[in-house]
Amino acid sequence: QVQLVESGGGLVQAGGSLRLSCAASGRTFSMYIMGWFRQAPGQEREFVVMISGSGRNTYYSDSVKGRFTISRDNAKRTVYLQMNSLKPEDTAVYYCAAKTGVAVTRLPSEYNYWGQGTQVTVSS
Repeated sequence: QVQLVESGGGLVQAGGSLRLSCAASGRTFSMYIMGWFRQAPGQEREFVVMISGSGRNTYYSDSVKGRFTISRDNAKRTVYLQMNSLKPEDTAVYYCAAKTGVAVTRLPSEYNYWGQGTQVTVSS
């Protein structure tokens, strides 16, 4: 069982930056693929980025590539999402998720554990 707690959301102007954190419980954090998803009002949950257990492999959605950076610190059982050059369309609740196994997937249904989400609002 893994519990995930996100933090770092807030209100920022377009062009600004935010850093989200996701702290995980459990002793096997490095075995999990970690992902960030987001959900805007009235929209489906959308894949943002994922990182392998070792941190060597990352996969980004086209909408955030070049602006967002995912990283993880397995010793601290924490995954980070650095978001730069934020746009109003990045406004959403951002969720951290953990997935067992090694298969790479962008489907929310394939992730086993979810955090409660943190709101990111980008004003124009």
